[in-house]
Amino acid sequence: MKIQVIEGHLAEHKAEAAVFVYFEGEALPVGAASFLDERLGGQIQDTIGLGDFKGKCNEICVAYTHDGFPVKRIVSVGLGKRADFSTERLRGAFAKAAQHIRAIHVKEFSTTLAFDDLKISPETAAEGVVEGVILGLYQYLPFKTVDRKDEQQISSFKIFINKGNLKTVRAAVKRAEIIANAVNFARDLVSAPGNELTPTELANAARANLKGKNIRVSVLNEAKMRKLGMNALLGVAGGSQQPPAMIVAEYRGGKKSETPLALVGKGITFDSGGISIKPSENMDRMKTDMAGGAAVIAAIRAASELSLPLNLVGIVPATENLPGGKAYKPGDILRSLSGQTIEVVNTDAEGRVILADALTYASRFKPAAIIDLATLTGACIVALGDEVIGMMGTDDELKCQIREAAALTGEKVWELPLGEQYDELIKSDVADYKNSGGRNGGAITAATFLGKFVEGCKWVHLDIAGPSWFEKAKPYIPRGASGIGVRLLVQLLRNMIPEKR
Repeated sequence: MKIQVIEGHLAEHKAEAAVFVYFEGEALPVGAASFLDERLGGQIQDTIGLGDFKGKCNEICVAYTHDGFPVKRIVSVGLGKRADFSTERLRGAFAKAAQHIRAIHVKEFSTTLAFDDLKISPETAAEGVVEGVILGLYQYLPFKTVDRKDEQQISSFKIFINKGNLKTVRAAVKRAEIIANAVNFARDLVSAPGNELTPTELANAARANLKGKNIRVSVLNEAKMRKLGMNALLGVAGGSQQPPAMIVAEYRGGKKSETPLALVGKGITFDSGGISIKPSENMDRMKTDMAGGAAVIAAIRAASELSLPLNLVGIVPATENLPGGKAYKPGDILRSLSGQTIEVVNTDAEGRVILADALTYASRFKPAAIIDLATLTGACIVALGDEVIGMMGTDDELKCQIREAAALTGEKVWELPLGEQYDELIKSDVADYKNSGGRNGGAITAATFLGKFVEGCKWVHLDIAGPSWFEKAKPYIPRGASGIGVRLLVQLLRNMIPEKR
């Protein structure tokens, strides 16, 4: 889809459809739609006056103009009550409008950013609108063959603005395209079936998509892991015929002297539960157990394309977790990269085991901080539901920064506690730790386990098990993979950059 930013009045240009926003309970459209309505002799207000469209959040109304008028369809979309307005609502409204336009077989549409009364900058509005459109139109189609010709695509989206903001708005649109496309890249990875996206193919996808003069991607193979002593990761990988891979992506956008921020993402490309096998119902969903790794790879891609002036290292331990003659077993003891030992009491608690080695490895880069993302526990879904990321960690300032990024992106986080009282639940009688503390406080004890392998770094853990996959579509998240964490991380990185640098 080609996105253009144009100075001028939308009403003076040809368009198959034009999108305008309304607040619930207000008779007039926001911004330049009033000018267009005058040109149409009040047709938009007459349509609204019929009462079919009230401006409720994401409500859509289509009006058809008179013959010869340059804009053929007026697509009105509701923002809900003015008092509840946010950039998140703007994203959702334009996602729903774009989806509706595609559904009525229109291939191009326009809008205006003359939102003078929204009390947000044109650049912020542009980012919200473009993110909403790109994310809302996402479809995962590589394996669709039947009726593929019936799949509709929008080819063009034009944004009209007042004079004087062209450069800044175009820059904002470019940023939004980079970030939204990175999210969709992560969605593609998470949506891919396990027979296609093996650990090796995940590593290949990282290499192919992290290209640039400031990026170096290396992949540790099984032999290298064994030499280093990554026996926790290798233990989980034992049951699979697919070789494991430790993906290491270094982005150097800052000064050489600056310590990097480490991003670690769980990369289980399929999780059967291993010997502690999962129920067959919904096991197909376990192809998504690498959503944390996908988010890390996509966030580094976006950081590079945005030329963010900071240093990052992304680490993704990738393997399958399958039963087999060489699979690790309940009762096994694994010696991790850190030298600490892990008693395996449940092979379905494998994510924390592979992350133990990944976190230790990340610590060797002497990072300013470590953030890990993982579809780690069903317990977090029980605690927080399907839409909220569980956050735990040791650094209050970093947690505060993540909350601020979450407020801007709409990717919600909620903090759960950590404390010494949870240490007892993961103590082992025969090793240093056991890999499951039981049902009570399951999300917290999993994070407590991870914390034993961070080696003194500032650290925050994000459990994305709930919002990584949606059974029911959201305004700009179609049913399926959400790409959660990508926008959150990128916004966090943007917020970390000093204004004058």
